[in-house]
Amino acid sequence: MPRRVLQGTVVSDKGDKTIIVLVERRVMHPVYKKFIRQSKRYAAHDEANQFKTGDKVFIEECRPLSKRKRWMVLTDAAAAAAAGSFAG
Repeated sequence: MPRRVLQGTVVSDKGDKTIIVLVERRVMHPVYKKFIRQSKRYAAHDEANQFKTGDKVFIEECRPLSKRKRWMVLTDAAAAAAAGSFAG
């Protein structure tokens, strides 16, 4: 089964080897048929502590690393766009 990859913005880098990533998505309201933004925060593993608040990153599902961490940072979104490796 393929692992999910999400794109988001780092909102906290206070933890050691941990960042909090805010992922926003657009969904249609079931009654009003208007697109609304929903957001969710994910704790992601950042081994080198290289990502800071405000960075755009890609995160990937992984095995449980702690009680809350089930995601790992793949790469910086700006670097991925420059390399052309991710479409997003």
